[in-house]
Amino acid sequence: MSIERVIELLEREYGTRQGQSEGDPVDVLVRTILSQNTSDTNSDRAFDCLRASFENWEAVASAPVDLIAQAIRSGGLFRIKAVRIRQILEQIEQEQGRINLDFLKSKTANEAENYLMSLPGVGYKTARCVLLFSLGMPTLPVDTHILRVAGRLGLVGPGTSMDKAHGLLQEQVASAKVYQFHVHMIEHGRRVCHARRPACERCPLRAVCPGRGC
Repeated sequence: MSIERVIELLEREYGTRQGQSEGDPVDVLVRTILSQNTSDTNSDRAFDCLRASFENWEAVASAPVDLIAQAIRSGGLFRIKAVRIRQILEQIEQEQGRINLDFLKSKTANEAENYLMSLPGVGYKTARCVLLFSLGMPTLPVDTHILRVAGRLGLVGPGTSMDKAHGLLQEQVASAKVYQFHVHMIEHGRRVCHARRPACERCPLRAVCPGRGC
């Protein structure tokens, strides 16, 4: 299986995608945490409410967890996320003297990823979302859609863990195509390659799918 061919076919189907910064790295970090196990609509609402409820991130870091949880209630798992967000902001402030991650811009991708993964509850996916979507570093986040599609295509082996898939897929995708591969694989997983009853009959990757997806 040629991953270059997969990229080519997905580009033909969904168009060329160029990476654009989605904002400040702390904002993207918190947004990514809020996006876990909920819809984009609910997580966006939770983030907007959180920012409207507090003057700045320092205020969030010093606020009672209950107040943070109330602000992000629409985002699902709000109590767990409230604790995690405050812990992360507190650690950044303690280590950097302020809640700011701009210093990561001067680090290598590996150095930046290691720092982010030293924060409470931050794994590969969350760290790489910050690096890719805020800092423009070609690090590939893998979510459930990407893991499922990659598994069906034979790009990763059966039973490959999410953590291991990050390394395996990163090695296969050219840096210039990381952003596009990420968004195209998610889009394909949502539109066609569903977890249940994938729409194989209209799949643009059908010709190169070893198991025909099913």
